[in-house]
Amino acid sequence: MPSSTPDPLLAQLTSHRWLVPLLADLAAHRGARFVELVNRLQLPRDSLARTLDAAAAQGWVQRNPGHGHPLRPEYILTEAGNAAALRAATIAAAQAAVGLPPGGATRWGLPLVAGIGAGHDRFNALSRLLAPATPRALSLGLAALGRHGLVMRAVVDTRPPSSLYGLTGNGRVLAEACAI
Repeated sequence: MPSSTPDPLLAQLTSHRWLVPLLADLAAHRGARFVELVNRLQLPRDSLARTLDAAAAQGWVQRNPGHGHPLRPEYILTEAGNAAALRAATIAAAQAAVGLPPGGATRWGLPLVAGIGAGHDRFNALSRLLAPATPRALSLGLAALGRHGLVMRAVVDTRPPSSLYGLTGNGRVLAEACAI
């Protein structure tokens, strides 16, 4: 029987579109300056500022107390951020392996992939699993995942018709990375 509770860390990581690439980058480079992050992640400044604020609110990122020297990073991971960044780096590597660009999934995209990978193959089961998500957000997320070739939809000929969702090969790779 599939799990009926979503992964809380995955939900936190996907609460902002750019948290996964940001944490993976900070882990890979052991911190970074704001301008370096803008250039490496190809983000607008305001999007990066909002994502850094969200990461700081989660307790994952802090301003470097030793900042001021040109070679010292401006933002570093906290101790709690290191654990989240390890998970984010695994997910980012899987996204790159399947050809999903950083920030290419919707807010509910990765939790949907993880939910389908855990055995929730019907829309209502996914809706119950990801309770705060609206039906529209889930529909848009499933459609985007289908366009990226990660999720397939099969319509079952019953009264009334119903849909079953499954993962493609690339979707299973991403689901395994999300489940770790």
